Amino acid sequence: MKFIVPNLETTLALGKSLGPVLFPGAVIALIGPLGAGKTTFTRAVAEGLGVQNLAAVNSPTFTLIHEYPARLPIYHFDAYRLATADQFEGLGIQEYFAGDGVCLIEWADKFLETLPMDRLEIHIERLSETERRWDVIAVGGQYEELLTRWLNEVPLSGLPRFD
Repeated sequence: MKFIVPNLETTLALGKSLGPVLFPGAVIALIGPLGAGKTTFTRAVAEGLGVQNLAAVNSPTFTLIHEYPARLPIYHFDAYRLATADQFEGLGIQEYFAGDGVCLIEWADKFLETLPMDRLEIHIERLSETERRWDVIAVGGQYEELLTRWLNEVPLSGLPRFD
């Protein structure tokens, strides 16, 4: 599914509405350039999952992984500074993927081959200071169901779509 996200408020609404429909072991691959809104979206998902301290949700660029307590534990990865798939795997990603939390991975395109086959991919392209083009791809039946549930939670009728 492809659509235009016109502003920050819509990005926040999308993230907040995704949080409640996520399930244990969910993997969300966030793909896009610097300034696309990956961390902002992650913060909104965390809010939707019930994180108490939203100020703590920031880019884990230097620590690589942040963990946040919520309805489901949140594991927030940032692969930006990693050079190889071995470095990414060295973070213990397989244990996180098999766990009972939600994995949100910024710069996931660097190591797609290390991610579970089934996942939700969100490709974000920056069109202007505020506007983004999103391509949301559900890989696997559980994620197709998740995508349907998520999009039923948030009003997308006003967003220009180009499926």
